[in-house]
Amino acid sequence: MDDEANVTYITLDGHVEINKYRYVYFFIMFIVYTLIICSNSIIVYLIWVHQNLHEPMYIFIAALLLNSVVYSTNIYPKLLIDFLSEKQVISYSACLFQFYIFYTFASSEFLLLSAMAFDRYVSICKPLQYHNVMTKTTVSVSLLFAWLVPACHIAVQTILSSKAKLCDLTLKGIFCNNSIYKLQCETSRVITIHGVVSSVDLAILPMLFIIFTYIKIFIVTYRSCREVRKKAAETCLPHLLVLISVAILSAYDISIARVESNFTKTAHLIMMLQTILYHSLFNPLIYGLKMKEISKHLKRLFCPAKCI
Repeated sequence: MDDEANVTYITLDGHVEINKYRYVYFFIMFIVYTLIICSNSIIVYLIWVHQNLHEPMYIFIAALLLNSVVYSTNIYPKLLIDFLSEKQVISYSACLFQFYIFYTFASSEFLLLSAMAFDRYVSICKPLQYHNVMTKTTVSVSLLFAWLVPACHIAVQTILSSKAKLCDLTLKGIFCNNSIYKLQCETSRVITIHGVVSSVDLAILPMLFIIFTYIKIFIVTYRSCREVRKKAAETCLPHLLVLISVAILSAYDISIARVESNFTKTAHLIMMLQTILYHSLFNPLIYGLKMKEISKHLKRLFCPAKCI
């Protein structure tokens, strides 16, 4: 405890042989972070500047990629600083803020993917009603809902955690995730109940909605002509791949706090890195390669004369 500033500091004890490999860690994570920022930002830029990409599907993709940028920026700069520091510490208030941003934007991905699933459902199953249903207002409300609902849910968790008494100031991790609950003297029943409600509202229900929507799409396309099936595959497959990625990482993140005592420090570090290394690079890769219009603009951007 810092008596002068009255600040509680948490030690991040998830690093492995950081004194020996600090520059290796720093170089790898700096390259990954740079790739995340550049790849996501380029596709968002293309969607912003090209009029033919100003459609609901591409707007939701841009929102999803912006999520990845914020999600990563919440984690990587602090990691890079820690790799070059003698002590890996963070104030408890900053730790809670990192926790809040991490889960707010991770949760909003489920809601954005739900909005994208609904967009594909209307486009493929009710094409004549598409422009009447997917208006600018509908898109704006969907985006607002996807960001505000998780922000409110996680805010409650964060506020409750800020009032909890701490009995441990050493976090077995490299950033602040749901492991912060293990720092508390006792498990709050209110936090546990609200955590379950948040999981249902922000992950389980959106996933069930997406599965139901894609089943309906599959039934309609199965009965349709080959051209409709091709269109559905081109636009729906990337969303499904991203959904699978988000679902796996969410399950992974939940399991880390539950089974951390059963793994070595090295195994635990590797597990934590899985939640931040791949997904933010996976999104732009999938949408850049699998979405025909985005891929076309990427080719024009990087080789305007030869690749068209």
